[in-house]
Amino acid sequence: MISTPGPFSFPRAHFILFVFMASTIFHLQQRLKKIQPMWELETQYQSYSLVTESSGSSQPKGIWTINVQGRLGNQMGEYATLYALAKMNGRPAFISAQMHNTLAPIFKITLPVLHNSVANKIPWRNYHLNDWMEEQYRHIPGEYVRLTGYPCSWTFYHHLRAEILQEFTLQDHVKEEAQTFLRGLKVNGSRPSTFVGVHVRRGDYVHVMPNIWKGVVADRRYLEQALSWFRGRYRSPIFVVTSNGMAWCRENINASRGDVVFAGSGIEGSPGKDFALLTQCNHTIMTIGTFGIWAAYLAGGETIYLANYTLPDSPFLKVFKPEAAFLPEWVGIEADLSPLLKH
Repeated sequence: MISTPGPFSFPRAHFILFVFMASTIFHLQQRLKKIQPMWELETQYQSYSLVTESSGSSQPKGIWTINVQGRLGNQMGEYATLYALAKMNGRPAFISAQMHNTLAPIFKITLPVLHNSVANKIPWRNYHLNDWMEEQYRHIPGEYVRLTGYPCSWTFYHHLRAEILQEFTLQDHVKEEAQTFLRGLKVNGSRPSTFVGVHVRRGDYVHVMPNIWKGVVADRRYLEQALSWFRGRYRSPIFVVTSNGMAWCRENINASRGDVVFAGSGIEGSPGKDFALLTQCNHTIMTIGTFGIWAAYLAGGETIYLANYTLPDSPFLKVFKPEAAFLPEWVGIEADLSPLLKH
């Protein structure tokens, strides 16, 4: 005999079903929150895979990134080194959000971002790099590698120069602002045909170099020689000076010829404007530091740099090789080390 349902049986069944479904959905949402970062990782990895598959490459495994240290010049070196070594070792490269926030407002970089929520869950193998290319870096073991150190040497990435220049293409508005400024410059009433970017690194280096590294920064004599070198080589060049010590530059660079313009803002927290000005010039005079090295590398043309600016027993030479920092075709003017010998 089939019993007839009571007046409350059908609604009660619906209520029980509703509670069950709500509970299931709630617990499912909690589980999704826990695995969401790994979904993000998988999505980023799949995006990279689609790119490599469309280009006919074999699908790489793992994730490579690089530790972020220093300011703009250092991070450009880290980015370029990661780009080159990951490609050399057949691994996909990702940058941190911090590096992206530094470089993306200035350059049209293409490496994808690995967000902190994902990076913190990956069992990284740290791999330290010297500031020059070594043979073992062609065969770095591990699928989840985080490169460390302060790499900024052309020896890592110069074989990919065209690609590196593409990665560091200026954002359109940054480039246009720099070019607009340069178009408005004149030398004694005439438009110059040759622009020479001048970067004078001072700031903390004024104290760090002599007191820690047994070295010097560029002085008045060096800059006079560098400007004279270009004046003897080109007709009516104009020198576009940027620095994090602009007051010193105004006092020590002779602008009486009318061919020197003190253009840089010297704001270290927002270096994009100064950097763009330097890269849009034809040639470069640099002193020391990765900011000047990168400006010269992107500008192309001829480059004058401060050479032999430390004593032979400087601890700086244990982490820095001049031949790995300055391109062979660049022209070095020897620094005056006499101030160090007086102590």
